[in-house]
Amino acid sequence: MLLCPAAIDMKQILVYADSLSWGIVPGTRQRLPFDARWPGVMENTLRVRGVAARVFENCLNGRRTAWDDPFKPGRNGIVGIEQVIEMHSPLDLVIVMLGTNDFQTVHENTAWHSAEGMGALIDSIRCAPIEPGMPVPPALIVVPPAIRVPDGPVMPKFLGSEGRCVGLAEAYGDIARSHGCMIFDAGTVTTTSHRDGIHLDADQHVVLGQAMADIVQVALQPLHSEESSLVGAEDIRRR
Repeated sequence: MLLCPAAIDMKQILVYADSLSWGIVPGTRQRLPFDARWPGVMENTLRVRGVAARVFENCLNGRRTAWDDPFKPGRNGIVGIEQVIEMHSPLDLVIVMLGTNDFQTVHENTAWHSAEGMGALIDSIRCAPIEPGMPVPPALIVVPPAIRVPDGPVMPKFLGSEGRCVGLAEAYGDIARSHGCMIFDAGTVTTTSHRDGIHLDADQHVVLGQAMADIVQVALQPLHSEESSLVGAEDIRRR
């Protein structure tokens, strides 16, 4: 049997996220196809550049960083994350893009609370019961774009969230520094939809996916120092 060299060096990437990455079409309950969602755009862009990458999507509508949804079970991001890491190992990178649902009206969270939840998630990723000899995957925190004034069917459960999420990028930055992991602020390249104030329009999935390909291509390169383990969007774009 012939083996493709690219397949031998296949980079395996997990995207652990919520409906912004699941690809919900704003104002509807429909879903964009894989190639139109930002994880798919990222995978395809990397492959065009010669980077053999396989993206595993684990994106659940309503997922929080570390809180339960009183109306829907299984939305606490910490619950089961260790088994997800175990399932897909060995992994070269884990991308975590969560936080938007932390600001639903059933919670009284600020940016600080959401950041603490993200920190707990990173800790859980590093405690996953992976097989002996397999590497603990590095984590890349992606700050979701800021919530606009919510509108449409999602409005009641996100009422006032545009104010509670203020400062999220800065709070996540503190967690990235304290945990020694990479971070990228999606809000530097994309914005949430005018249709519902929460999710991404199709064109923004393309923009984010292409930007994430830039980020991930650098993140997959061997790190040569502890300082290089914390990578910001501007740092990557200067390389």
